[in-house]
Amino acid sequence: MNDHLVDAAVSPVELLTVAQRLAARGLAAALAEDGSTVEQWRVLRALGDGEGHLMGELAGALLIAQPTLTRLVDGLVDHALVYRQQSVVDRRRVAVHLSRQGQARLARLDAIVAAHQQALRSSPAWARVREGLRGLLDG
Repeated sequence: MNDHLVDAAVSPVELLTVAQRLAARGLAAALAEDGSTVEQWRVLRALGDGEGHLMGELAGALLIAQPTLTRLVDGLVDHALVYRQQSVVDRRRVAVHLSRQGQARLARLDAIVAAHQQALRSSPAWARVREGLRGLLDG
């Protein structure tokens, strides 16, 4: 990675983009080995609180377009990781819940993510990004 890309003089958007891409690229590869994606993990994690969530809530919280979220949830339903149930608050709406299988899958994916984060934190590239972020925040 070029050091000039994490220089504190670089725009905040560019620095944050470099940080996000560095973190997500490695995570995507690690999750792909287990047959998952970063977005699938994010949806499962959001549902991991044990409460059902409406699609609109999830889309807003995860910053995922609703049609994209629908496709993601459809795939998770197909693999029995989540299920849909009529909302107890508004019976016209449907909430998405994490299944037992989904809980087990989330635990496995969380372990993969934790290992990736540990490796990322110890990498020289991440150290340069961290310094650039410090400069941005302190500046």
